[in-house]
Amino acid sequence: MVRKEEAKTCAFCGYTADGSFEGDICPQCGLTFWKCAKCGFMFTASAPPDICPGCGEKCNFLNVTCYTPECGGPGHFDPRL
Repeated sequence: MVRKEEAKTCAFCGYTADGSFEGDICPQCGLTFWKCAKCGFMFTASAPPDICPGCGEKCNFLNVTCYTPECGGPGHFDPRL
């Protein structure tokens, strides 16, 4: 029996695709930057995981993608967060 992958939705632009995004990067908008609220580890993904890849614990994640021209716009992280 073949298992169908779940649809993935980009946390940044809302784009939805069947299965995973290649490299966990949204093909529509490019990137979503996530930061662990516990250890500060930053990474890009379509959605935050249950377990932080940095500290290995269940943590809250902040979307630190830049949405304004002051920090470079999408494709950059906002250093103020």
